[in-house]
Amino acid sequence: MQKFLSILLFLPLLLFSQAPANYYNGTDGLNGYDLKSKLHDIVSIKTITWHYGDLPKFYGQTDLDQYYDYDISNTTFLLDIYSNNPEGNTAYHYTKENLISSAGAEGLGYNREHMMPQSSFNSNYPMYSDLFFVIPTDARINQLRSNYPYGIAGTTNYYTFTNSSKISKNATPNSGYTGRVYEPIAEFRGDIARSLLYYVVRYEGKLNSFNFYNGTSPANDTSPLDGSEEKAFENWYVELLLKWHNEDPVSQREIDRNNMVYTIQKNRNPFIDRPEWVNAIWLQGPLVAVPQAPQNLNSTQTSAYFANLSWTQAMDQTVLGYKIYQNGIYIGYSKTPNYIVDHLTPSTLYQFTVKAYYRDYTESAESSLLSITTLAQDIYAKDLLITKYLEGIEDNKALEITNTTGHAVDLNKYRISIQFYNSVNGNYYFVAPFELEGVVENNSTFVILNPNSNFSCITNDQARFVSAAPQMTFTGSNYLELRYLSSTVDAIGTRGIDNYTTLGNLSLYRSSAITEPNYTFNLAEWQSYPTDYCENLGVLSAAEFNVSAKEDFTIYPNPLVGNTLFVKGRHLEKVQNASFLDLSGKQILKIKDPFKSGNSIEVPRLLPGVYILQLDNQTLKFIKK
Repeated sequence: MQKFLSILLFLPLLLFSQAPANYYNGTDGLNGYDLKSKLHDIVSIKTITWHYGDLPKFYGQTDLDQYYDYDISNTTFLLDIYSNNPEGNTAYHYTKENLISSAGAEGLGYNREHMMPQSSFNSNYPMYSDLFFVIPTDARINQLRSNYPYGIAGTTNYYTFTNSSKISKNATPNSGYTGRVYEPIAEFRGDIARSLLYYVVRYEGKLNSFNFYNGTSPANDTSPLDGSEEKAFENWYVELLLKWHNEDPVSQREIDRNNMVYTIQKNRNPFIDRPEWVNAIWLQGPLVAVPQAPQNLNSTQTSAYFANLSWTQAMDQTVLGYKIYQNGIYIGYSKTPNYIVDHLTPSTLYQFTVKAYYRDYTESAESSLLSITTLAQDIYAKDLLITKYLEGIEDNKALEITNTTGHAVDLNKYRISIQFYNSVNGNYYFVAPFELEGVVENNSTFVILNPNSNFSCITNDQARFVSAAPQMTFTGSNYLELRYLSSTVDAIGTRGIDNYTTLGNLSLYRSSAITEPNYTFNLAEWQSYPTDYCENLGVLSAAEFNVSAKEDFTIYPNPLVGNTLFVKGRHLEKVQNASFLDLSGKQILKIKDPFKSGNSIEVPRLLPGVYILQLDNQTLKFIKK
């Protein structure tokens, strides 16, 4: 063991342990779950999702043992926190090449260990390959740990490993769980705590869809998730992780690993950069009041497939959010006094209620009941649709997805799925999907891009999602689909066959006449281009915009002569944003609250041509002479 030599050799890295300038912009003055949600926004944007098979090569950068068993003559050993012994001799070592699938004893090889068991998120991407909580550990210990939570070992012991870590009956206070836990050694307990706290920040917005305690048998509940998006873990697990975090401060190893993962994955663990944020988020005083029921629930827009619900903002500053119920069934939550309910059926009666909740999850009574009937039809697309499919040489793979539904869409329930062929048994099969996340605005488009691609028209920085997950390795033979939960929304190719005859060596652009998704692939809906074709990716054409058929607003004069454009319509003063776009969909000018003092907009920057004026969710075409 040469722990102290290692620390001296790598001391200069302390100078580079801080996050890049402005990385945590917007966090000043925040605490509690408001801070947690802001950190989620920061660490989830512009990340790169790598393939699970890429992780071993990255471990050679992120997990070399330069801290405990460092030997200047051998710098290839991985640091395994399940087997490393900082106070003595480590029994065995691995290099990144020693990956194995299973082991009957310690010391035979390593696995890729999900510190939050993959069963909690059904092995879906991007969680499946996130370097911050998928680490190299001894294969035997990993297998025996199974999906047991971390915890404090009791007197009933099942396994003691070579570095003194254990699998024992749970003795963590206040848990109610009597099953097995894995207790790591003290040196790495803070590392584990900060990794798991990162996990529930990074995937806020999805946690309620993960597998968590269902309330039937707490003694056998191996999942410490509680189903909430904010607190995320059950109380006993929060107490345990905070205890470990405070007792085992951030180490140089964590700082270096955080910096290295950032270069690979493009995001950071905020609790390594700012350890004080752990207590600022999860150590909050008790609440004793009950929130008031939301008032004035109404629908500001009811369409064929969606309704935009709104209610009066709670004056109580301790209200954390609102739960929305459709026909008595919980469907989602909102931090603001509005919520878009989508995937509705035309000409159908629905009933909605809303509850407010505090940060301790005390709930208000239900709001008054709102009944609405959806329209028989409207001008909007009923769902998202795939508008471009780019298939190119090697890793040149990209998808473009467009939203013309008339409303902003929460992507957290959408997945990209792909079908592969097993040549051994002759069967087609689906791998775990790649889950989307965040929000896409109406009349917007986004791109999913393979990070190793080399297209001429787009870079990783310009794509919304950058992923090497299996879904972005299609070859023209695969069937590919966009799903909402388990339902197919749109498809490329035909399920259960080799699609190479139809799709091989082709890039496809959706014809402008096609405005609705189609779960049955029809090549006639697409324009075909050769391999590696790449034009106007991530850019809406004018034909793809929803141009309002209701004529709530009208533009005059049209054609426009001069620089003053007038708009006529009811409630014009409520328009929040006016955007001017050219025929490619590029935004030229955006004005906030454009009609607070009149019904005209000055547009001196517009050259002669055809333009689109977007007023919130309504769009109109006009000509500038």
